[in-house]
Amino acid sequence: MAGYRKLGKTSDQRKALLRNQVTNLLYHGKIVTTEARAKEVRKIAEGIIAMAVREKDNFETVKVMAKVPRKDKDGKRVKEVVDGKKKTVYDEVEKEIKKDQPSRLHARRQMLRVLYGITEVPSTPAGRKKNTKKVDLPAKLFDEIAPKYASRNGGYTRIVKIGQRKGDGAMAVLLELV
Repeated sequence: MAGYRKLGKTSDQRKALLRNQVTNLLYHGKIVTTEARAKEVRKIAEGIIAMAVREKDNFETVKVMAKVPRKDKDGKRVKEVVDGKKKTVYDEVEKEIKKDQPSRLHARRQMLRVLYGITEVPSTPAGRKKNTKKVDLPAKLFDEIAPKYASRNGGYTRIVKIGQRKGDGAMAVLLELV
């Protein structure tokens, strides 16, 4: 007996499908898929959430000095001429950053092994290319999702049957975070 469902796909297709669905589940909070896929996605997602819950407080805050470009009233960088070249003017600023402990860093890397990168694109056509931003999904897991489930011992997802799919009659389900 196999330890996982093959889902009628080759291994690389199956891994890509599961990674994509786990990423979307954690980003959106719910997905609609077939029952067999949902059960496989649930295994992976619950493991990642459990890892985030275990490591959520495992960091230290450190003060560092950072160079930040000086900006004018329009938000553009201030430049000055040095030796005939325009150079950006920088200010020294003290910032507080979170420094991961080794076990949390390892957990972050384990998550990134499974999760795909997400780029948020604004819905308005004006400035679509300019205002895109990358989402740090492990940070979302540590900061938003893990505190919500800190008191739970597993069971972070729920599968709700929503009926048969019209095209092929497969059982469609809603997989959501509890």
